[in-house]
Amino acid sequence: MNRYPLWKYLIMAAVLVVGFVYALPNFYGEAPAVQITSAHAGRDLPNAALLNQGEQALKAASITPLRSFISGSTLNYSFAKTEVQLRARDILAHALNPNRNNPSYIVAVNLLSLSPAWLSALHANPMYLGLDLRGGVHFLLQVDMQAAIQKKLDSIAGELKTALRHKDVRYSELKRVGDTVQLDFRDPEMFTAAQPVLKDIVGDALVTSTPAASGGGISIKLSPQTIRQTEDYAIKQNIQTLHNRINELGVAEPVIQQQGADRVVVELPGIQDTARAKDILGRTASLEVRMVDDSPVAQAALTSNGPPPPGDQKLYDRSGNALMVNKDVLLTGENLTDAQTGFDPQNNDPAVFLTLDSRGSRIFRDVTRANVGKRIAMVLIDRHSAQVVTAPVVRGEIAGGRVQISGNMTVPEANDIALLLRAGALAAPMQIIEERTIGPSLGQQNILQGFHSVTWGFVAIVVFMCVYYMLFGVISSIGLAVNLMLLIALLSMLQATLTLPGIAAMALALGMAIDSNVLINERIREELRNGASPQAAIATGYERAWATILDSNVTTLIAGLALLIFGSGAVRGFAVVHVLGILTSMFSAVFFSRGLVNFWYGRKRRLQSLSIGQIWKPEAATTAVAASARPAKPAAGSGNKQPAKQPAKR
Repeated sequence: MNRYPLWKYLIMAAVLVVGFVYALPNFYGEAPAVQITSAHAGRDLPNAALLNQGEQALKAASITPLRSFISGSTLNYSFAKTEVQLRARDILAHALNPNRNNPSYIVAVNLLSLSPAWLSALHANPMYLGLDLRGGVHFLLQVDMQAAIQKKLDSIAGELKTALRHKDVRYSELKRVGDTVQLDFRDPEMFTAAQPVLKDIVGDALVTSTPAASGGGISIKLSPQTIRQTEDYAIKQNIQTLHNRINELGVAEPVIQQQGADRVVVELPGIQDTARAKDILGRTASLEVRMVDDSPVAQAALTSNGPPPPGDQKLYDRSGNALMVNKDVLLTGENLTDAQTGFDPQNNDPAVFLTLDSRGSRIFRDVTRANVGKRIAMVLIDRHSAQVVTAPVVRGEIAGGRVQISGNMTVPEANDIALLLRAGALAAPMQIIEERTIGPSLGQQNILQGFHSVTWGFVAIVVFMCVYYMLFGVISSIGLAVNLMLLIALLSMLQATLTLPGIAAMALALGMAIDSNVLINERIREELRNGASPQAAIATGYERAWATILDSNVTTLIAGLALLIFGSGAVRGFAVVHVLGILTSMFSAVFFSRGLVNFWYGRKRRLQSLSIGQIWKPEAATTAVAASARPAKPAAGSGNKQPAKQPAKR
């Protein structure tokens, strides 16, 4: 009656082992570390020689790391204290990047788990802790407002060049000089014809016209209002782009907010790969489509290593070959709607497939139709440098808005390019001016109180259950401990972020889990009061309590799922732990505790009693009530005898 088959006990044992293994890394703690990755995805990967070079640099500064090892494409050094970690970061950055303007490696701070290697090999990692519990990484980024203004001026210059060409207005020179756009004419008639075109293009910009007998000149400068609007747009666009990029990284509950006029604060709670986060945040990654200049003059300049012809720019492709590319931008990344990685169907090399919007599709169709037989360059501008990704020959008109970028790139590099283009380009370059790990915002004392609330709540429940339900209380307490272990293991396996509201949900989960055991124990007591045998009471108690437990947990699960779907921030963090706690409590309170009860009592054939505490039988109470309702009989020899009734006289 009360015996589990062997396969059920094997399931219990397997769940216990898996839960213990994946919950174990959370008890080893973490150490401050410095993480080093390549600045160029897929290339210049860290190796043993680089690891030794870093160790020698640290040794020269009298710093000894706790551990130094290579994990995948990442080189890691762990230290005992945060102060040592920050010193080591500066030393390693200086030793591994001699050219600070073009660094080969990204050096970032991180926290590494101290769990042993065999746990890491099983992908058993500790769960993430939110900013209110463990902190995370704090970045302070400076937006280059001067670059945003220059980009606005370049845009005005490009629009002017196109508009004047369409109106057949000839000019001698159009260029940006500092914070102004300078336009020179040699013909007074052309100078006069350019005036209405300027009014349509420059808007409220400050225009200074200088007529002359030989033509004249026009100077265009942004107005203070336009400068403010440009700066405001730049920082808002950068914040939106950072949101998109961080969402691609999969960071839970990030904080991105403006600080002052030109700075952005980014806080990433529980982030593990800080090096990649730092790389992704600081990259501009904008795409431009330009024409390659293959004219004899341009080729002669390349051969003789001379200055580029007017209107051209000398760039290099990924193989290091020089190309002369026109400065005029035909298409930008603003016309992208999607960017996905794939493989070139011709040579199976990694590639990025772009989808253009309607305007971009029309422009690209017109460009390819007008330049058949010429080369068109896909230029990726990243980290203040422009590089030609590919420069294919246009074989015919390309319509449909589908463009492929390929050429000497690795799969990780293609993934990063697609991510950055998909998230959008930064309106202005940003530089990380401060990077640090931040401590818990609520303070260490509050964190300890949060964990103590769970611990002491657990202890109080265990004491009550053991006293009130005796052996069945001990079994319920073991099931409660298993429930807590499985909940921690699930959070670790899912790499969920635990916040302070999550701890509150954990305490609530303990109360709900023990409530199921109380229902089961009271049902068994009721069966014993009704005269059932101990074995029958156990079987009936679990069977009849199951329906009530299922109903209560399903209704609570629906509420938890609603919080998870429609909530955000702290509410969502609470809902994640709450929903997982309901699932683990149903396993531990019903399946696991029944297994322990069956293991202890199921092998006893002649079971006389159960260790489940005091059973108050209703028969005794009924007898006492009935006795109090009947008139009391006088006791023999009582001095309170009533006088005998005398017979009536005739």
